[in-house]
Amino acid sequence: MGTSTDAEPEAEVPAGAEVDLRHHGDAEVRGGDGLVDLAVNVRAGTPPAWLKQCVAESLDGLAAYPDGRAARAAVAARHGVPSERVLLTAGAAEAFVLLARALRVRRPVVVHPQFTEPEAALRAAGHRVGRVLLRADDGFRLDPDAVPADADLVVVGNPTNPTSVLHPAADLVRIARPGRILVVDEAFMDAVPGEREALAGRVDVPGLVVLRSLTKTWGLAGLRIGYVLADPDIVAELARAQPLWPVSSPALAAAEACVGPRALAEAGHVAHRVAAERSHLVAGLGEVPGVTVTGPAEGPFVLVRVDGALGVRERLRERGFAVRRGDTFPGLGPEWVRVAVRDRPTTDTFLTALRAALHPPS
Repeated sequence: MGTSTDAEPEAEVPAGAEVDLRHHGDAEVRGGDGLVDLAVNVRAGTPPAWLKQCVAESLDGLAAYPDGRAARAAVAARHGVPSERVLLTAGAAEAFVLLARALRVRRPVVVHPQFTEPEAALRAAGHRVGRVLLRADDGFRLDPDAVPADADLVVVGNPTNPTSVLHPAADLVRIARPGRILVVDEAFMDAVPGEREALAGRVDVPGLVVLRSLTKTWGLAGLRIGYVLADPDIVAELARAQPLWPVSSPALAAAEACVGPRALAEAGHVAHRVAAERSHLVAGLGEVPGVTVTGPAEGPFVLVRVDGALGVRERLRERGFAVRRGDTFPGLGPEWVRVAVRDRPTTDTFLTALRAALHPPS
């Protein structure tokens, strides 16, 4: 087993372990009419009008079975790879299920804290899952040497949900080796200016599988669309595990639109705006006593350690704000919350509510 000074010892985790891996941010908003949603990482104010129009126009073709060839070719062109290296999926979540069911692996390992669906999917498929737990006192940074040498499937997010840490591409490449599948979840990479440290489009890394989501930046969580970039043999294996017509015609139309020149230019502008709004949020949080922000944050969300977080979350709800609890992420505890980046007026109102929630009247 691999260990390091930068991560907790890796260990296998039995089914039914200590946290609810199926808990997601949308649960924080249910039953809370009028809550300002800082729990879900989907960009506010989306989808934009031009994308809504594109999806609406696709509805005229609903009588025909979906044909994903054009969307697949568009995704391939966006990343400069052959179409055979692309698999369209009903969001990144479906890709995790396909990986768990289709690939013959003996020793899967998930690097935590991160999005919990990969481990949940692996367990549901009958796998015993190992964990590498990154540490808060090291800023949740990845040490490739912490990954066990015998792991034949490794899953890591970049930038990582919920820590907002962006791992260097060189460190991720160090994890790759012949005979190992390296899954890098880049669901939030388009929120990083210039997509620096991205591995999407790389064909020189053995066993590399990159997952992308189009639901976050474009507000398409209800439509379900994402894709896999991998060696054609891996893509073919995953495709055999998919049902027929797994992606709807409206989702295919959205995929084609979201990887086109107009969308990529807009996404680039959005990434810079998110970075500025995140800096404003982080600066404001830094002035609140009892709050510590994990940094440097690079995603459209920040991970925050808060004194008395359980009570603070409830008092924030009373003041109209929902944030994401942290204790359902392996490696975190009840003192952590995740906060989505929003516009400055929303952030300023939230910071006022947070100060009040931290110091309620006696």
